[in-house]
Amino acid sequence: MMKEKMRKVFRTDKPILGMIHLGGTRPEEIFDQAKREIALYYENGVDAVLVEDYFGSASDVACTLGYLQRNYPDHVYGINLLGDPERAFAMAHQYGASFMQMDSVCGHLRPGSHMSGYQKPRLQDKTCDGDFAERLAELRTEYPVFLLGGVRFKYQPVRSGRSTEKDLELGMERCDAVVVTGAGTGVETDMGKIQRFRIALGDFPLFIGAGMTMGTCREQLSVADGAIVGSWFKKHGETNNPVDGKRVREFMEIVREIRAGNEA
Repeated sequence: MMKEKMRKVFRTDKPILGMIHLGGTRPEEIFDQAKREIALYYENGVDAVLVEDYFGSASDVACTLGYLQRNYPDHVYGINLLGDPERAFAMAHQYGASFMQMDSVCGHLRPGSHMSGYQKPRLQDKTCDGDFAERLAELRTEYPVFLLGGVRFKYQPVRSGRSTEKDLELGMERCDAVVVTGAGTGVETDMGKIQRFRIALGDFPLFIGAGMTMGTCREQLSVADGAIVGSWFKKHGETNNPVDGKRVREFMEIVREIRAGNEA
């Protein structure tokens, strides 16, 4: 059932989400580069774009999402605000995004609850896992956007005191697809970790969130259900560089072969 929901959102099996990192030095430059990269992604076959404030700001994200809403209303696009996932829910609704990403939905907070009277800190300010889960459930009810959620994600602390398998079990309750990564941006995600996640998740959707390349996509997509690709799509495979349409096109040709093989 969850994979049916995934296919409905991304309109394909093994969806590839191209990352917009919002590179540039000034808002106008950031916006111009984002527009070029959006066109390159869609023209060369990427299934969706994911706008993230990796280099830019929340304002840059809003500007880019507004552009997508006006100019690509029939395309699939999403949002990740690294420091403000609570605001991302509202922005996804405001700008018609089909999905959003959160770098961690389970494992990064200590267990228990620590309610503080009438105060209701934002999602990213929660210090205990129970409070975080409660607030996340409220937001998902208010804004029912498809949620890609990280578990044991790059750069995230592990404070839960639980096993990976238990965090994944809880993670499945908190998102629509789990995202797995290696140690950092552009760093290959280990196949052993991918396999371990697959076994624990069963048929629940699993996305690779970092480090996928033309050399690894066949093996990784034989296990995972989709991927977020950023660094590999940039010139020379460097995160700081703009998107290279040729690299996108060649990568997506392989993905189409993978899909055709799955259908045979």
